[in-house]
Amino acid sequence: MQTAKKSNVLKQLRIEKLGFSVLTILSIATVIPIIAVVIYIIYLGAPAISWEFVSAMPSEGMRAGGIWPAIVGTFYLTIGTALFSVPLGIAAAIYLSEYAPMNKVTQSIRLAIINLAGIPSVVYGLFGLGLFVIFLNFGTSILSASLTLSIMTLPVIISTTEEALRAVPQSFRVVSVSLGATKWQTIWRLVLPQAIPGILTGVVLGLERAAGETAPILFTGAAFFLPRLPNSPLDATMALPYHLFVISTQVPGMPIQIQYGTVLVLLVFVLIMDIIVTMIRSHARAKRQW
Repeated sequence: MQTAKKSNVLKQLRIEKLGFSVLTILSIATVIPIIAVVIYIIYLGAPAISWEFVSAMPSEGMRAGGIWPAIVGTFYLTIGTALFSVPLGIAAAIYLSEYAPMNKVTQSIRLAIINLAGIPSVVYGLFGLGLFVIFLNFGTSILSASLTLSIMTLPVIISTTEEALRAVPQSFRVVSVSLGATKWQTIWRLVLPQAIPGILTGVVLGLERAAGETAPILFTGAAFFLPRLPNSPLDATMALPYHLFVISTQVPGMPIQIQYGTVLVLLVFVLIMDIIVTMIRSHARAKRQW
């Protein structure tokens, strides 16, 4: 009897060890190509990085000078996207998680949100062109591009925020209401603070996608070349993704160091966003009560 139990235990241990080995191999196979791509970009792009490259205006058909307008334009588009998508996405997630009844209508809404997250970005660009640029007459501008990117990022923010809210133990809500708090007070003062780490994950995923997209801003707000910075939300702007597309495909004789230098700047831009959000998320997790 004991021999049979020991045999089963050893068999389970072997299966578990095999499973961990397979997961380790898959993890390494996933990480190594990513590291290789980053090293390759740094190797080719680092020679182009200088103070002039990141702070000067482009010149000579973008073969010389810097990419400062593209950096500023990407920053403006990211901030504009956050202003429109984050409050609306969190509010929609709160309604779906805390207030909406469990029926076929709510299930249909959730299914539509999931489907919207999978729509190609070029479709959002055409939608933004028709609605914001032409119908609402915002023109090719930061406003049109930010609104288009906001619609594109909303499904990601709504889905991840709803999951983060649902992850908060139901007992927190029950205790809060039993102590006399209203439902909104419970959500605002208890549920939302506990769900901040998960909410921030969805927000940064959505904004990083917005910062790296080309197709939506191609139709709604990006300009080929601007020797100045935009003065208002109704002005067009340069942006790093579109700038990279142009110098890689439309400008003959463009030095490859400038192309990969632009990629490297975009990667650093996204990395800075990750670092800031990670710090905030770590601080919120340290205060979490479960």
